[in-house]
Amino acid sequence: MGSCQAGFTHVSFIVDLFAKKIITGNATYSKGLNLVMTPLRMAMRKRQREGHPVEPGELIVHADVGSLYTSITFTERREIEGIHPSIGSVPDEYDNALMVTVIRLFKTECIRTTVFHAGPFRTIADVEWATAGRVHLWNNP
Repeated sequence: MGSCQAGFTHVSFIVDLFAKKIITGNATYSKGLNLVMTPLRMAMRKRQREGHPVEPGELIVHADVGSLYTSITFTERREIEGIHPSIGSVPDEYDNALMVTVIRLFKTECIRTTVFHAGPFRTIADVEWATAGRVHLWNNP
């Protein structure tokens, strides 16, 4: 996704397509399962706290066909929560077009612009801070 002086960073998001809002994001140094599992758990807890528990079959995950989103762990969690996948055939980009757009806008407007104007991020906390700011701007146009 991007880099900071401490190393390469990866960022993932959970987007509510109906509300057109980013629910949560996660930044890590590792492209491991926590990159996608942490925001999924955070989004599910947020729905629970807000009194909107997930009814089985109510939600659909629009994600890319990357190994993290097709992993056994993510698939099992998604099934436990009653969330359906939207992944079609491997070359089919329609299922994840919105998420690809969100990530590309994030890279262009947040990561590259900040690095161009202010230099590289120093720590992952700087990436998280910039991500939170971008999420706020996305959700409050």
